[in-house]
Amino acid sequence: MEKREKLIGCLCAAFTIVVWGSTFISSKKLLEVYTPAQIMLVRFLLAYGALWLARPRKLALTRRQELTFLLLGITGCSLYFYTENSALTYTLASNVSIIVAAAPIFTAVLAHFAGLERFRSGTLLGFLVAFSGVVLVVCNGTFVLKLNPRGDLLALAAAACWAVYSVLLRRLDDRLDPLLVTRRTLFWGILTALPFVMMEGTSFPAAALLSPVISLNFLFLGLIGSCLCFVLWNRAFHYLGVVTTNSFIYMQPFITIVAGWLFLREPISPLALVGAALITVGVVAAQRSPKQVPPAEQPCRAE
Repeated sequence: MEKREKLIGCLCAAFTIVVWGSTFISSKKLLEVYTPAQIMLVRFLLAYGALWLARPRKLALTRRQELTFLLLGITGCSLYFYTENSALTYTLASNVSIIVAAAPIFTAVLAHFAGLERFRSGTLLGFLVAFSGVVLVVCNGTFVLKLNPRGDLLALAAAACWAVYSVLLRRLDDRLDPLLVTRRTLFWGILTALPFVMMEGTSFPAAALLSPVISLNFLFLGLIGSCLCFVLWNRAFHYLGVVTTNSFIYMQPFITIVAGWLFLREPISPLALVGAALITVGVVAAQRSPKQVPPAEQPCRAE
């Protein structure tokens, strides 16, 4: 059963990363019409509505548990997406990709101090190998690294947000319905995304939604990229643990480059292929499950 659960966890994480790496194509298309905050809000609304249809039940929470979900909505949804997208406006995309790819390392350190999973030297070695592969993939044959403090710090904030989100999610009771957990997280993600939309002060071009290309891209981001993938990522955490699951994030830049090659005809360099091999080796090395300390949280009940 343990091998079967690990296989399910790996499949959930791998599928999620393939989708998240491909969402770049949809986001790039939508950014021609909508602002980053508008795209973020619409995809959250679509995912939230789909989860209500799939599981029309309420989740009864204590005030402390509700606060946890508020923090999940901020760190895993609104603030994470906003800092990452804002970083792209100030610094190079390669900088953002490399810095955000440090999220698994931050997560491993935070999970260690939170008492969830012990940090091991073997895990660090796997991370470093995979991270070196990320650098090669992101550069894709052109080594350009221009520092921009504002943009790079925003990217660093995005990586830190994802680490906090991962640890908070892992501390939830495993008996909770993953659909209800994802829906509640998206609820707070929607509420905390509204201030970012208002700060942009840009009118929403609703007429553009009539375009099949626009609507299909929004549906892909909302129903697949947010709704389905957040649920699957939650399940991967349950089966693999927070550190092992997050190691799959290293594969995302290469998936994005492959998607760009398939749909945008962007070239792939030999160095990017070498980087992909290093990422694979690093991720496999990080699969050795560390000793886990079961989370001790008060159970929630679904009505």
